Amino acid sequence: MVVTRGGLVESRHRVHAAVVSSDGVLLEAARDPELAVWWRSCAKPFQVMPLLRSGGFDSFGWGVEELALACASHGGEPEHVTIAGRMLQQLGLEEGDLACGPHEPLAARGARIVRESAARPTRLHNNCSGKHAAMLARAVQIGEPTAGYERTGHAVQRDCLQAVAEWCALTPQAISVGVDGCGVSVFALPLANMALSYARLVRAAAEGDAASRRVVSAMTSQSFLVGGTDRFDTLLMEACGGNVVCKIGAEGVHTVAIVDQGIGFAIKVEDGAPRAQYPAVLALLAAYDALPDPMPDALRDHVQRAVRNTRGEVVGAVMTAVGDVGDQLEIDV
Repeated sequence: MVVTRGGLVESRHRVHAAVVSSDGVLLEAARDPELAVWWRSCAKPFQVMPLLRSGGFDSFGWGVEELALACASHGGEPEHVTIAGRMLQQLGLEEGDLACGPHEPLAARGARIVRESAARPTRLHNNCSGKHAAMLARAVQIGEPTAGYERTGHAVQRDCLQAVAEWCALTPQAISVGVDGCGVSVFALPLANMALSYARLVRAAAEGDAASRRVVSAMTSQSFLVGGTDRFDTLLMEACGGNVVCKIGAEGVHTVAIVDQGIGFAIKVEDGAPRAQYPAVLALLAAYDALPDPMPDALRDHVQRAVRNTRGEVVGAVMTAVGDVGDQLEIDV
């Protein structure tokens, strides 16, 4: 990815990527597809699997909205906060039981609503509150303490690690475990295995696996809950009409599946810069003819993002250059 100003390249962001089929074939790569990085929030669809497969999810009376929020990095808008609060209420728990800390809503609309109401963000506004509510539900279901559910040694986190390992075709011992920004376990693994998991997810859904089908359906049909107003994942899944499943992660990580092709890909912007992340995702989707034509303006703005000065004037752009996404995978958009 390059950043231009006045016709000259001012900055570059190196992007690593892996494109993998559902049977594990590495189709294409950019730079190092075996690069092991922290998967961050891209793991959420698999962290909820133990609760979903065991029947615990349904035992609490939860449906598609709760499942979408469990997979979300949501924008902290009223709709997101309401569902997270409802999940806790149905568990007989409250906001203080969430191990994630409060932060300002990620969606501009959510932040504006909090600001105009003269309120302070709560733990429910945390973009991971749905995931945390689902983890609390798993603790309640299996009779483990809810206090400390976020710790690596807790049964809930061990279940999540096992699920991630299975979907990524790794052993738990091959995955490094740290602490994510929201306080629960985070996993480091190769990009190729990340891509494989998303390819396997959409293939399993297509072949009738109930849990996989529910996750894919929830994320694509309730994409607003997965992201929010003007959030990239929401815009992309809405525009692709259910044919793309995508999940953002912090520090320049993104994992995506193209449903009708049964392939997955994962990217990592080496320096973690989010301004390079979305153009790289769209470049890969364009290479596999997975973007709508015409593309909505809100998405097109991410293909070549404008660099503006303080007066709002366009003085450059963030864009993908031929050969700049990777050494082998050359994309021009």
